[in-house]
Amino acid sequence: MTIALIMDSWRPESWEKAIHAVDPDRGVNVWPDRMGDAANVRYALVWHPPHGSLKSLPALEAIFNLGAGVDHLLADPTLPDLPVVRVVLDDMTMRMSEYVVWQVLYHHRQGPLVAANQARGIWDPLEQWAASVVHVGIMGLGVLGKDAALKLKMLGFRVAGWSRSAKEIEGIDCYAGEDGLDEFLARTDILVALLPLTDETRGILNAQLFAKLAKDGPLGGPVVINAGRGGLQVEADIIKSLDAGDLFAVSLDVFEKEPLPADSGLWHHPKVTVTPHLAADSDPRAIAAYVIGQIHRYEAGEPLANVVDRARGY
Repeated sequence: MTIALIMDSWRPESWEKAIHAVDPDRGVNVWPDRMGDAANVRYALVWHPPHGSLKSLPALEAIFNLGAGVDHLLADPTLPDLPVVRVVLDDMTMRMSEYVVWQVLYHHRQGPLVAANQARGIWDPLEQWAASVVHVGIMGLGVLGKDAALKLKMLGFRVAGWSRSAKEIEGIDCYAGEDGLDEFLARTDILVALLPLTDETRGILNAQLFAKLAKDGPLGGPVVINAGRGGLQVEADIIKSLDAGDLFAVSLDVFEKEPLPADSGLWHHPKVTVTPHLAADSDPRAIAAYVIGQIHRYEAGEPLANVVDRARGY
C-alpha cells in the first residue's frame, strides 16, 4: 500500500529515504510530480498540503501530519473525513523542551544584555538572581508543555501551567479556563506559549493579556516565549507592548506569516529574539519509524494512536 508525501516548502527526498530505510517495499509517491496512480495511495504524510490535494486521493485511509500543528490541515474545507494522526515522539518532545529551557535560561541569565555588552566591548559583571525567584508560566499542558514544565522545575524555577481544561501535574501549580487565567498571568515573569491553535486560542497573545503579566519580577519586566503556533500571537501588539514597557523581551519561533517577511519590525527590534521555526524540528528518520510503525499496526487490525479530535482542533 502506497504512501503519498505532500509537503509545502519541505524537501521530500530525506523523507522518502527515511521511509524506505524502515519499510523498503513500501511504495512512495511525491506530490505533485511523482504521484503515480492515485488509486494506490492509502496513506498521506503531509505538512501544509495544498487545499484539495487530499481530496484527489480516492483510496486514502489515513492522514499523518508531520508537525505539531494541525490548524492549516483542518482549515481545508475539502479535507476528507478520515483519521488525522499527530506525531507524538520523545524526540520531538525533547527538542521542544531543549528550546524552551534554552530561551528561559537566555532571559534568566540576561543573555541579551551580555551580548550587547560584548558587542560594545563592555566588561560589566551583572548581578544575577536565582532561578528560585523566577516564576515561569507554561500555556498549554499537553505532552510538550508538561515535559517543558517538569524540566524547568528541575532547574529550580517556580513553574505553573495553564490549559483550557483542568490538568494535574505533580509539583506544578495548574490553572485552567477563563476563571484561572488572570491569576496565572499575575504570577508569571516568563510566559511560555505551547498552545494548539484553535478558534479559542487564536490571537490570545495580545496587548490585553500582556498587561496582566507580573511587573515586579527580577527580570525588569515580563518575557514572552512563543514556540507554539504563529496564529497565537498578535505581532503588532507585541511591538506595541515592548515599546510601552508592558513586555520586557520576547523570543519567537513562530509567526503570523512564515517565513517572517523581511520588512517585519520584529527582525531588528532590540528586545526581540527571532528563531526560524526550529524549536521542535524533528529527525525524518524518527518520524518515519513512528509513522510506519503506526501503519503496520493499523494493517494488522489495531487502531491508530494520537488521532486528532476535529471538534477540539488538536
